[in-house]
Amino acid sequence: MDTVGRIWRYAVSGGVPRRSLIVALIVGTILNLINQGDAVFTGMSIDVTKLLPTYLVPYCVSTYGAVSYRLHAARPAADQTAPALVR
Repeated sequence: MDTVGRIWRYAVSGGVPRRSLIVALIVGTILNLINQGDAVFTGMSIDVTKLLPTYLVPYCVSTYGAVSYRLHAARPAADQTAPALVR
């Protein structure tokens, strides 16, 4: 299977979307409180252009980590015999 197909399959299977969503909700909420806490607590309007990426970025980072781990784990055993410092 081509690499793009494997990446897509790893990104949408095995619980990756659910775990990434949980990470995004937790980290995104914390970051939004840091970045827009004054607006949240004083009743001012929240900047949606900041809100959406603040949740999207942690989702993408979590998904990237899971996919890169799975790609590494799926390598043939011959590729994994290199010393740890060389990787």
